Amino acid sequence: MPRNVEVKARVHDTAAVRERAEALTDIPVEVLRQTDTFYRVPSGRLKLRVFPERPCELIYYNRADSAGAKTSEYHIVRSDDPEAFSRVLGAVLEVRGVVRKIRFLYRIGCTRIHLDEVEGLGSFMELEVVLEDGQREDEGAAIANELLESLGIAPDDLVAGAYLDLLEAQRS
Repeated sequence: MPRNVEVKARVHDTAAVRERAEALTDIPVEVLRQTDTFYRVPSGRLKLRVFPERPCELIYYNRADSAGAKTSEYHIVRSDDPEAFSRVLGAVLEVRGVVRKIRFLYRIGCTRIHLDEVEGLGSFMELEVVLEDGQREDEGAAIANELLESLGIAPDDLVAGAYLDLLEAQRS
């Protein structure tokens, strides 16, 4: 199963973090509009990610809900027919919630940096350090921690859980 090391944090100065990310890469930023529909499953998370301009992604992942660097195992299936995926999933699983965001994607080596504007929540940053087969999780965590420092992300800004969890907590 593919793995990555992830970190999520609140961002207070999006322009400063964007400037630092752009200084670390020579690959142009990719701007993505995403709607993630989460389904209730017994373990991990299952979401259907829909883009207006590219194939949708059905993503299952499992990771700890803790702040800081954590390993995530995931599977992704792509399709040009999000309506069919949604019909089948909706027939057997309850929708847990929906997250809408605009994502600014930067690539630095084996790492994806996401600067996200999340509807109803605000500005966030996610790092995903993609691990190669046999690569140790602590190596990925070291890369993530170095990037956090380079991006000026403070330890107090780290967030546990998924955007959906934050939206649910906000509602209660």
